Amino acid sequence: MSTSRWAAVLPDFSPWRSSRDFRLLFYQGTVTFFGSFMAMIALPLQIKHLTDSPLAVGAMGAVELVPLVVCGLYGGALADAVDRRRLILLTEAGLGLLALVLLVNALLPSPLLWPLYVVAAGVSALTGLQRPALDSLMARIVPHDQLTAAAALNGLRYQFGAIAGPALAGLVVAYAGYASAYSVTVAGFLASVLLCLRLAPAPAAGDAERPSLRGIAEGARYAWSRPVLLGTYAVDLAAMFFAFPNAIYPFLADELDAEWALGLMYAAGAVGSLVLGMTSGWTSRVRRHGLLVVCGAAVWGLAVAAAGWFPSVWLVLLCLAVAGAGDMLSGLGRATIWNQTIPEGLRGRLAGIEVLSYSVGPQLGQVRAGTMAGWTGTRTAFWSGGLACVASVAVLAALLPKLISYDADTDEDALRRRASGKAEPEAETAAAAP
Repeated sequence: MSTSRWAAVLPDFSPWRSSRDFRLLFYQGTVTFFGSFMAMIALPLQIKHLTDSPLAVGAMGAVELVPLVVCGLYGGALADAVDRRRLILLTEAGLGLLALVLLVNALLPSPLLWPLYVVAAGVSALTGLQRPALDSLMARIVPHDQLTAAAALNGLRYQFGAIAGPALAGLVVAYAGYASAYSVTVAGFLASVLLCLRLAPAPAAGDAERPSLRGIAEGARYAWSRPVLLGTYAVDLAAMFFAFPNAIYPFLADELDAEWALGLMYAAGAVGSLVLGMTSGWTSRVRRHGLLVVCGAAVWGLAVAAAGWFPSVWLVLLCLAVAGAGDMLSGLGRATIWNQTIPEGLRGRLAGIEVLSYSVGPQLGQVRAGTMAGWTGTRTAFWSGGLACVASVAVLAALLPKLISYDADTDEDALRRRASGKAEPEAETAAAAP
């Protein structure tokens, strides 16, 4: 393959070259991912070790959901009203302190159970506060025509972490213990804080209002008035609700008589997303990002349905990898539309809604999958959920035709956002914060 053809397929590194702050956030996210995955694996394992109760482990999801919803919405309003760099820095420091609590508790002669739940709820709350600021900052530091490439690079970073992080965490917990795992988490957040200190300030607009319920409602009204945005949220929620089967992977592995493949099932989606990310150069030339959202979600649903049909574990793993690639493709389209169309003054509040759209869906999807598997069997839960996903995506595409017809070169909101954002991205000459 010629050099030009390779360039058309390989990831587009334009955001990396043009934006110093993008590079800093890329490094920061990489460090945070590895540290966070260390705690994500160690925390439920420690609860299991202390209680030997599946219910006690599952209760983590319950204590995490409400803080995420409440703080995600408030964090969106906060991101529009304060310096986003400062908000990211303070929440990252708070996450580091919570990791320190886990470390201290693990070093006790008899570690306590209740701090693990308190920390889980605290992490969920701080993540909800921080994520809108991180997401809304991207449109400010990356040039408008490089937003798809930036989303692909961020996805690539996440998938590397999703594959390597849990594997490394499992080894550390197994051979060095919980305290060592939490020590890595603390060190990761310390390095992340140092990187965040180097980001350029990202102050709110001069006419920004204080965070309030009225401000949150204003963001919700804006989203409701934009069919394209509604479509991105609705398609993602439908895809995750009907076809997020992670909770029943252990049961599928049992039915396939392949308990050894359980870890591969959890990793397969990330592998598929990684392959898509590594060959994502062509997505920078796509202008119809709504089609990416719909087609990616449909591929996700069909692949999950196929995973429920095949009797071979290797074909199941292949289907799950294809599903991961479809999810990555849909995610690229959503992230690009969000960053291309939402006004700067509403970016944080809409990012808060986005946090809910891609975090609540998987939570509810696990409940659906587990309930359906209990009623009808594991395989039926897979293929029925996958087909329901495809059907719901088709219905939403028909009800919201502007999502399908979205074109970055002609959409009024995208053109307005491009015109207003030309002076915003931080290039190489941007001054670093002290």
